[in-house]
Amino acid sequence: MKIFKLFTLVALLSVLFSCKEGNKKIDNPTQTDNSKPNIIYILADDLGYGDLGCYGQEKIKTPKLDQLAKEGVLFTNHYAGNTVCAPSRASLLTGLHQGHAPVRGNNNNELSVSDFTIAKMFKQAGYTTAMIGKWGLGEVGTAGEPNRQGFDSYYGYLNQITAHNYYPDHLIRDGDSIMLNNKVTIQTQGYAKGIGQAATVKNDYSHDLFVADALKFIEKSKDKPFFLYLPFTIPHANNEGELTAKHGMEVPNLGIYDQKNWPEVEKSKAAMISLLDTDVGRILDKLEELNLTENTLVIFTSDNGPHAEGGVDPEFFNSNGALKGIKRDLYEGGIRVPFIAYWQGKILPNTKSELPTAFWDMMPTFSEITGVSLDYKTDGISFLPTLLGNSDHQKKHEYLYWEFAEGAYDAQAVRSENWKLVHIYKTNAWELYDLSKDIGEENNVIAEQPEITAKLKTYLKEAHVYDINYPLEGE
Repeated sequence: MKIFKLFTLVALLSVLFSCKEGNKKIDNPTQTDNSKPNIIYILADDLGYGDLGCYGQEKIKTPKLDQLAKEGVLFTNHYAGNTVCAPSRASLLTGLHQGHAPVRGNNNNELSVSDFTIAKMFKQAGYTTAMIGKWGLGEVGTAGEPNRQGFDSYYGYLNQITAHNYYPDHLIRDGDSIMLNNKVTIQTQGYAKGIGQAATVKNDYSHDLFVADALKFIEKSKDKPFFLYLPFTIPHANNEGELTAKHGMEVPNLGIYDQKNWPEVEKSKAAMISLLDTDVGRILDKLEELNLTENTLVIFTSDNGPHAEGGVDPEFFNSNGALKGIKRDLYEGGIRVPFIAYWQGKILPNTKSELPTAFWDMMPTFSEITGVSLDYKTDGISFLPTLLGNSDHQKKHEYLYWEFAEGAYDAQAVRSENWKLVHIYKTNAWELYDLSKDIGEENNVIAEQPEITAKLKTYLKEAHVYDINYPLEGE
């Protein structure tokens, strides 16, 4: 009897100890029974570093994203892959910076069969994968089509130019054209001279369709791990639409901004950003409804800096914050973007990180989260330790690198610690900034720092691999 009682006591203590261990903070999610969390990556289009309240915005209301930052971690030094759409997304999806990425500009922007993407990696981990929104890296039937790059399903725009129109006549789902209840009939008499009117029927706002599809996907995929890539189109401008010079920002309604004494186009931009904010809230509510919050990592960011298109003035809302430059610049305003990560129970709430990170870090980070062995060389470093509050174990980049080969905009940039070197080919200007003292890149100190300049120039040379489709000036 005594032996039996002793055995029972030992068993009871083992159970209690096991329960206590189960309540400890999980430092490495790959070692738990919930080893494969869902991941939702939300990518805004042309949203500036200063466009959210949690990053200093004062006029545009973004309560859901501000709350997300309070409940998660906000990064102050996160960088897009490039300063325009397609190459930035290519760096995200392939884990390669722009000296190595297969797509480095908005032309020749098609991934190949041999390219390895985040989505392919998730498929190796047994995930269901979906892309909903704007792709921009390959048309139907090409090697770059999403379902040939690791996505089980996709819905949206494949062509980044057609994505500028928020009321298209169709969208594409898994290779098939899905007709919408939109119609544009241009009255050519007088209209070509700018004095006519375009008669339109606009019922299906594409962004609304994307959000509805995302909610359905989450519901349908709730019982097994999923990766949902949501490259939304707002707040990009419609550069090709009718009356663009007057108003290239289309949104169903102006909401709380209707009565503001602002230019009409700025009201629409604000309404777009607040709509985006509201819809991020709807996605979070869906996760809560399905009890998926604790097993889902949600990331929100932008593909590049704010634009000056469709009649918008980026200065009106101070969309780049304290940063210099906008979209198509390799100054901070063109490439430094908002980045918020939320994972209930894993990421400590209301935290900030100053760690310099970039789009090409996402692949190794996701690899570590899912426990997938990444037999593929990326330019990235996993920042999972920082996400989980273990910054003491965080590796750091020797440097971050960008290049932009688009004629008049040809440029290179490199950041190492707090030093930033920019080379602008058109004027052959070399500029060096100490970002710890000069976040606005106003004081070029290149003449004062010859050794730092020489070191960063070696990084520029080391990082760039010539590509016949994207030659820099003089190559």
